[in-house]
Amino acid sequence: MAAQNAPREDRASDDLRRETPGAGAIVVGVDGSEQSLDALAWAAAEAARRDLEVEAVMSYAIPTFVATAMDAGYAALDDESLRRGAEQVLRDALADLERRRGEVADVTFVGPDKVRAYVETGDAAGTLLEYSRNAKLIVMGSRGRGGFMGRILGSVSSAVPPHAHCATVVVPKGSLERSDVDDVVVVGVDGSERARLAMLDAAREAEARDCRLRIVWALPPLTGTQAWVSAAIDYEAVMAEMREQIDAGALWLRHHFTGLDVETAVVEGIPGQVLVKESERARLVITGTRGRGGFAGVLLGSTSQAVLHHSKAPVLVVPNRKDRRVENRADFGPMPSDD
Repeated sequence: MAAQNAPREDRASDDLRRETPGAGAIVVGVDGSEQSLDALAWAAAEAARRDLEVEAVMSYAIPTFVATAMDAGYAALDDESLRRGAEQVLRDALADLERRRGEVADVTFVGPDKVRAYVETGDAAGTLLEYSRNAKLIVMGSRGRGGFMGRILGSVSSAVPPHAHCATVVVPKGSLERSDVDDVVVVGVDGSERARLAMLDAAREAEARDCRLRIVWALPPLTGTQAWVSAAIDYEAVMAEMREQIDAGALWLRHHFTGLDVETAVVEGIPGQVLVKESERARLVITGTRGRGGFAGVLLGSTSQAVLHHSKAPVLVVPNRKDRRVENRADFGPMPSDD
């Protein structure tokens, strides 16, 4: 369905963008939960700022344990019932967005003519990943519905960011209503190249929002299993080295983003917890898809996972990519010798 019209599959003749789902748009995953309604509203506000269109996508599939218990005829009827339910979820979501247009006076939303809604069949995460091939941004709520299905739907916000072809934003409930927010974009770094990519995206977002940029690097405390190495580590020296490197990174960013207000902070603490604390007053938190960690960082990384699930601010996850601007980072001062 496009806005309140027919489903995308039925509009091939009058919607050329059918061949490239998500092309040039902000794509929002909708599942009927309050979190996804907030995500749609945030996306509509972001689309107004960027002058982009919004595509709200509802994806459904017949659960395996149900399909195997049906004969072919009954399954077909059930599929039609599921589709009608999915279309109603989208109608309700668009109605909720229209309600907010009249009630939220201090937020500008993109016009109704730039919001389309589509029903898709298949796994929700897989659908969003397919849309991400051509989308400008993928937006999701931080969690889906409650109970057993909530655990399935909520996992989408963990599954999509590490594999998406574009940046993703996970929006916690109530993001647009936050009043205790400073004009600051926060980015977490760890000295890796992916962190440098995140810094570039964070600088761009801060500049576009007329905010200052705060770069945060957390030094995890030693755990009990690491206590044996404590004598070999001079924490003050490590902190000093980190400050020198992060300040050099700030100089590098100011070179590429002239006039950007950049501040840095090196703190001792568990990175995920540090960034969640920073999110309490931030407009946006930015992180990479993985950092230096071994197996825990193979997909999204334990730090990013913690931030996605507990951040008070929307979290933008930067995809891995190539950016020539990282090539001159070493010209501005010391940096980690390897990733």
